[in-house]
Amino acid sequence: MSLEQTLRDRLEEFVKRIEKNTKSYIGYPVSKDFEYSELAELLKYPLNNLGDPFVDSTWKVDSREFEREVIEFFAELLRAPENNWWGYVTNGGTEGNLYGLYLARELYPKGICYFSKETHYSVAKNLHLLNMRHIMIRTTENGEIDYDDLKETIRINRESPAIIFANSGTTMTEAKDDISKISGILDEFSIANRYIHSDAALCGAINPFLEPRPSYDFADGADSISISGHKFVGSPIPCGIVIARKDNVDRIARSIAYIGCLDTTITGSRNGFTPMVLWYAIKKWGKEGLAKRAQHGLSTAEYAEKQLKEIGINAWRNPNAITVVLPEVPSAVKEKYQLATANGITHLICMPNVQKQDIDNFVKDLKKELQ
Repeated sequence: MSLEQTLRDRLEEFVKRIEKNTKSYIGYPVSKDFEYSELAELLKYPLNNLGDPFVDSTWKVDSREFEREVIEFFAELLRAPENNWWGYVTNGGTEGNLYGLYLARELYPKGICYFSKETHYSVAKNLHLLNMRHIMIRTTENGEIDYDDLKETIRINRESPAIIFANSGTTMTEAKDDISKISGILDEFSIANRYIHSDAALCGAINPFLEPRPSYDFADGADSISISGHKFVGSPIPCGIVIARKDNVDRIARSIAYIGCLDTTITGSRNGFTPMVLWYAIKKWGKEGLAKRAQHGLSTAEYAEKQLKEIGINAWRNPNAITVVLPEVPSAVKEKYQLATANGITHLICMPNVQKQDIDNFVKDLKKELQ
């Protein structure tokens, strides 16, 4: 059985269009330097990791054993507490954030969630879905949460459990909230009923290789962390990882008889192919390879900032960021390089695949447009 010729022609044209559009983008945090052809054979099978990845099911067409290795790798990278961590491969960062907030709500139904105004747009939606009380906190000029505003807001509401949604790499400026500082504020008001979720969609796999290391993981006080897999690591399919303290997860687990497994995740059926992608990537790169990718991105971002300043553009970066921020660029340049823009600023993101030549081409086109 095959498609008729007109449909095959349409499909071929679509592939060409996607290939062209993939070449030029530098405005979104999606790596494209991956090659997973060795996994192509698996596309013949209905891989489905339904249920808990750490509990075998009556369903056997799955990749649970590989998913567990992926979670273990990231648990170690994120300094999760020994023998007290759990996680799974998600559909992406939004699902990971939803899971962290879901855990927090189950633990503290009367808690208040505090999040900054630079938090990803999906979080407000997640809070609405979960019907959670929440308060938005101001940010500083660089996009980091305003600790003074957070402190005063928590002081006013100190009788309620505190649920903190912290960012480690905001959408537009890659600002990072300091979990150690946030924990210090909670300590100051003796708030024992607390939960901190760390949204490290872009930076979760970069931070461990930075000096100084940002304060964002379990050792710093996080209770759950979400990372995107298709961003820094790279995947043809959106995916992510969420890791949480196991004793918290155990409190919400339910046994499902017909699959012989625990219901601990957000979705029922889960993608069984993306764990294979992440497994392949971490086995190929290892910690050393990920560190090199991070350093390449930082080096390219430094170069981009310098080149933009040389043509009179007021470009800037947060410390150890691969995101370069600049005033909103002309539409033609924005369109060609698929640049995200909001509130009068544009950014370009130096993912591991971005080379100095890509930056040179962008700067040349921008300079030409401005002239």
